[in-house]
Amino acid sequence: MSFGPTELLECYATGVFPMGEARDDPRVFLVEPEMRGVIPLDAFHAPTRLRRTVRGEPFQVRVSTAFVAVLDACAASAPGREDTWINAPIRGLYLALQAMGHAHSIECWRDERLVGGLYGVTLGGAFFGESMFSRERDASKVALVHLVARLRRGGWRLLDAQFQTEHLSQFGAVETPQADYLKMLDRALRLRPNIRSLREPMTGAAALYYALQPTTQAS
Repeated sequence: MSFGPTELLECYATGVFPMGEARDDPRVFLVEPEMRGVIPLDAFHAPTRLRRTVRGEPFQVRVSTAFVAVLDACAASAPGREDTWINAPIRGLYLALQAMGHAHSIECWRDERLVGGLYGVTLGGAFFGESMFSRERDASKVALVHLVARLRRGGWRLLDAQFQTEHLSQFGAVETPQADYLKMLDRALRLRPNIRSLREPMTGAAALYYALQPTTQAS
């Protein structure tokens, strides 16, 4: 049976996601962790220094203007990450999802140079964060703040980070049992957020406002 972008979306909808063993290994396997990393959109945390950086707008933030470049930057070798799980079949799947409108990149630019960002998949009111990269300090963190702000502004309710890490814990990420995650996912998939909210311009001050405001004020 062929495995294409439609089948991949079905996997996300049932709580599993794809990974590869290595860049040059063509196999794709599906992962369903017992514990899931989730960044609660109503309890996102931005450290004080990062707030100053976001407010200062050192980067121009764009959305899905260079998806391929972000995907390839996430797959590139970096100190401490010589190999990657993004192999050729997985790369093709995400390019297909992007063409279908289900995958997006948040990009940080400086002087017309891509210096950081992240990409992920949206389905219903869930956003599945896949990978991020930085070529300048805080670039991927700024992209994350802008992602959270746009998700909250547009009505998303779940930001899946796949695995809990020390890096993500500084943003309020929590480790969630898969059974509880599936309930959260089911509720999120019923929603129809405003997809335009991802692309609409947003200042640094507005990004902090939407990312950090109390839930009762979320628009």
